[in-house]
Amino acid sequence: MRYTGRMSHQRLDQLASALAAMGADGVRLDLVQRARLFKRSWVEMANALVFVRDRSYYLDWGYEDFYAYCAAELQMRRPTVDKLTGSYVALARHAPNVLERDGVSEKIPTCDAVDYFAKALRGEPANDGTPYVEPSDDVIAELRAAVFEEGKPVQALRRQFNPLLHPRTDARERSQVIDKAHSAVRRLTKTLGQIEGLAPSRIEQVQEALLALQGDLDALLAQAKQELAEEEGHDADSAHEQAWEHVG
Repeated sequence: MRYTGRMSHQRLDQLASALAAMGADGVRLDLVQRARLFKRSWVEMANALVFVRDRSYYLDWGYEDFYAYCAAELQMRRPTVDKLTGSYVALARHAPNVLERDGVSEKIPTCDAVDYFAKALRGEPANDGTPYVEPSDDVIAELRAAVFEEGKPVQALRRQFNPLLHPRTDARERSQVIDKAHSAVRRLTKTLGQIEGLAPSRIEQVQEALLALQGDLDALLAQAKQELAEEEGHDADSAHEQAWEHVG
């Protein structure tokens, strides 16, 4: 069962009291307390998670798996844990001076911003599947400054750096435009009959036109996705060949 909002905080309060009453060790109790303060200081929470994970403290507390411990006692799902720990490791490795900031006189970048930076270094594709393109050293330096010095939010980072890290090809752009139009036609077809005041004859006329349009878009979308697969498949093959040439 997942807990969110007030219920999550209430349960964490109860758990902290119960652990203190049973004489739980300080590290275990500290993790629960940090979970309550998570939104105010993600770095503190992430630091503690990495500490516990790397030393396998969760085994001493009766958990065979780190993520099982996080879910049961800290109410954190695996994606959240991975984002926190991954961002903290990136911060410690690439901007350790940020860990010395107090978060008041010197701002700490958001977890999402650091996560964006870490994914850029790892070469992960964008959320929409747009492949990653190896950036220049200048782009990485600019991204590092935007995250750790300027403290830009992740939305601003995406607007500025996605075109550099995940440039869209003509085939992908075309595929996404057609896909959006296809979705819009499906939604309109579904809701048209729910609109009061429209004559049945008008609804029938428009639905027939939408059905024809959807057929046209189906064909265009299939063609666009085939072109995209061929284009990106060719790029992947080229990159693979270059990698083997480099190894050789």
